[in-house]
Amino acid sequence: MSTNKSITSLLLMLLLLISATGSKANTIADDKSISIGTPKIAITLAYGGKAQITSLSVNEQKVVSNADGVFTSVKVDGKVYSSLHLNAKPALQQSAGKTTLNGIRYGDKDLTITENWIFTKKGSDITWQVERTFSKAAKIEEAAMPVINFDNINTWEGAYQGYGGLAWFYLFNEKLCTYGVHTRSTNFWNSKTGNGLNITVNAPGKAVAMKYTRTNDDKLAYSVTVSDKQMIPKSDSGTNRRLFLRKRTDVWAPFQAPALKNSQSITFSYFDYNDKYGRGKLAGLNGAQVNAVLGTIARIGVIDSLHFGGNSWATPYGPICLHEQYIGQLGLGINDPAYLKGYESCLDFYRDHAIQPDGRVYSRWAYTNEDAAPGQFNKDGFYEAQWGILMDSNPDIVTNVAELYNMTGDKAWVKTHQASCEKALAWIMKRDGNNNGLVEMMTDSQNQKKSSDWIDIIWASYENAFVNAKLYHALVEWAVVERQLNNPEKATYYENFAAKLKASFNKPTSEGGLWDEEKQCYVHWRDKDNSIHGRNMVTPVNFMAIAYGICGDKNRTKLILDNIEAQMQREKLFFWPLAMTSYEPAEGKEYQFPFPEYENGDLFLSWGSVAVAAYASYDPTLAVKYVKNVLEQYSKDGLAYQRYGRQKQDGRGDDILSGNSLSIVGLYQAIYGINPLYNRFYLDPHITPELAGTELKYNYQGQRLTIGLDNDSYTVSNNKFKVTSPKSFGFNATANLLSYFNGNEDKAALTVTSTQSLTIKINNWSDGKIEWVQSKGAASTTPLTYRVSKLKSNENYTVAIAGKIIGKKKSDAKGELSFNRIASAASENISISHAN
Repeated sequence: MSTNKSITSLLLMLLLLISATGSKANTIADDKSISIGTPKIAITLAYGGKAQITSLSVNEQKVVSNADGVFTSVKVDGKVYSSLHLNAKPALQQSAGKTTLNGIRYGDKDLTITENWIFTKKGSDITWQVERTFSKAAKIEEAAMPVINFDNINTWEGAYQGYGGLAWFYLFNEKLCTYGVHTRSTNFWNSKTGNGLNITVNAPGKAVAMKYTRTNDDKLAYSVTVSDKQMIPKSDSGTNRRLFLRKRTDVWAPFQAPALKNSQSITFSYFDYNDKYGRGKLAGLNGAQVNAVLGTIARIGVIDSLHFGGNSWATPYGPICLHEQYIGQLGLGINDPAYLKGYESCLDFYRDHAIQPDGRVYSRWAYTNEDAAPGQFNKDGFYEAQWGILMDSNPDIVTNVAELYNMTGDKAWVKTHQASCEKALAWIMKRDGNNNGLVEMMTDSQNQKKSSDWIDIIWASYENAFVNAKLYHALVEWAVVERQLNNPEKATYYENFAAKLKASFNKPTSEGGLWDEEKQCYVHWRDKDNSIHGRNMVTPVNFMAIAYGICGDKNRTKLILDNIEAQMQREKLFFWPLAMTSYEPAEGKEYQFPFPEYENGDLFLSWGSVAVAAYASYDPTLAVKYVKNVLEQYSKDGLAYQRYGRQKQDGRGDDILSGNSLSIVGLYQAIYGINPLYNRFYLDPHITPELAGTELKYNYQGQRLTIGLDNDSYTVSNNKFKVTSPKSFGFNATANLLSYFNGNEDKAALTVTSTQSLTIKINNWSDGKIEWVQSKGAASTTPLTYRVSKLKSNENYTVAIAGKIIGKKKSDAKGELSFNRIASAASENISISHAN
């Protein structure tokens, strides 16, 4: 039977075959049904001549009510066997909270499959356990264990995978689109109904795969496959690893099933979409659009459980660019613990398979090897691009590890990446052959016509500002991690290299640097012969220089940002292009000319986060303007393109980049000021008046935080503690300990031990005077314990309540002092001042 038929078509052919052969399955009559329900999940089980779930409701919405329903099925030697056609009637048994269907047998004289189905209700969930035995070992061509045929491809908008990826049914834009993934859990959701359905598979010792198919009759067929070994793509011959197919359903290769009894269970659970994935109140912006962009576009570069990148899994050759420093940063905006955990596993895989023995990090991975330089790939699909050695993959893997660690605080995990990150940095730092702090590319001249960075058909060579800016960022980020891992010597080494790089980067081009006095911008690169190239205001280079702190000159910052904005106004562009004017003809591949064309001047949204960060502290109004522009574009076309043309600002390219969401990620990080760090949640807002009144919900290291953003008043709270401050601060809380960090300091300035809920409003925190107002949730005789840090060592301080001195304390050698206080439920003003 042809593999390009839908499951429905296969079953119709099977029915014809059964009718022609006079199978006993056709003589079984008296089908019955029984309802099994909880407050949120309800199913109807039919049995007799078949075993099938004919109806599934989620929060009283029927999501399965079609003839195909839910059943189990396998295909062996071209034959399809399913629980829709049984060899004998199964036996039903019921007890409190449990329904069992025993003796489900289907197959023929060549192969018989025997199953027992046990349904158990627990709270609002239903667990369906399947015990299965094959009469003999068999090579399974396709398996549905089970298949759930949802009524329509639009029943759900998408399904979030257990590792944080997304099966987005918007991209299933024709019949028989099929997408396969390796996961044990999926969350189907619909933002319009607010309903969500979690399906979790428990199969100890087994591998689990899932696939999603738009059927010929526009249903959504969701199939689970359980096997002894991990499922591999059917087309995998060592050069093709494709997981998304068009006009086919056979994404998985055949696998061997032994003649042994095995068991698996599937749990159906309801969740409220807004409770689980809602983002709160976004004043001044369309919150639904923000949520949609971060919930869909931002996730589509996650191809599978071990493959996170920026290019959609629907792309024909599915590339992942390891030379993208913002994949971890996407997690800040996505804000799903599953994404962060999944990306940890992905980076483990990259550490073990994408880093070569000498420390060089392969720049890409893809479904196929068609984009690889001849012979420059490995068996796991990682490769060097045909365009050149794209050297930014080395700093970028380090940046992604460091930023993911900040979000999770998982020191044990980041420790496992210490050696590999040091190795990756060592490889690229050795490229500073002339000892000026700027590392050199593998090519010396544009005439070699090879690229060296993300802008991969522009011939950037020798001392490349794009790569060096990324390296600076990686060194600064990783130095912090090295200190956390008790390696201050290595941290200092990276900091010193970064300082040297920064100094040379900022020198005028006439003095060996990268600042162009005439063009008033940082250039893209310098060739070994000292010729200067990319003088055309390459925006990622200049935005990174500002956002990453390389450019510390306020006048330069103003020149760059004002000049860019002036041209944006003249051309009325909705987003920043890769370059404001044209490269020279010899600086890039021929078809990049005449300007503007593709990487020579088109609009790539992937650089939105660094652009927003560059403008946020200079003029947040401009940053917010472009965030709104991107949201407006989303309302028109869903950002469903690789890039936008310069002249018509029309969508171009057959891929959707997850980077199209990055200006919205920038909104979260640079405008809202959300910066999760390894030991604190750091809030550093740059909001505009129209955004005042924003109240965000945010997941941070196992807690659900509420972030309030108002004019000069910022708040972070969990379900017990709350801190408000007129300026940036850090927050951390455990069961009975609240920690306040002053500004971006990495050590808590104040800790309070309390068994009661507690609110603290910081009024002043300076060397001379510390003052806060606090209130408790209820009166208690249990004292609060305070520890104040970052004071002068061995100095006297007075502690006052409502202006009345209650005692004097001397700080210790570390500049810390402690005191206890039995506080009332009413507000109290506490101050600590240096005693004269």
